[in-house]
Amino acid sequence: MPTLEPVIEFRPDQLKWEAVLEEIRRRIRTGEYQVGHPIPGEPRMAEEFGIAKGTARRVINELLKAGDVYTVLGKGTFVADPETGGPPRRDTEDE
Repeated sequence: MPTLEPVIEFRPDQLKWEAVLEEIRRRIRTGEYQVGHPIPGEPRMAEEFGIAKGTARRVINELLKAGDVYTVLGKGTFVADPETGGPPRRDTEDE
C-alpha cells in the first residue's frame, strides 16, 4: 500500500497544529482557498497532513477564533470575508 508524501515538513521547534494552521492560512492568502469556498473538514485535513482528528479540530477552532473561517451547520467550514469575518457579502445594488 503506497504511503502519502507529507504535504508540509514539520519542524521540531513547532507544534503540528501550528504548522498546519500556518499552511491553511498560506492557502487562504494565496487564493488556493477562496472566500466563500470550503476548507477541508477534520477527517480530510487529518489525512492530508498526517495529523490526528483532534489536531485538525484545533486548527479549525483557531481559524474560527481569528475570523479566518466561518461554519454553516451541516455544510462545513468556509473561508471568511476578511472584512466581515463571515460569509462573502452579496452585492445589493441591483436589488
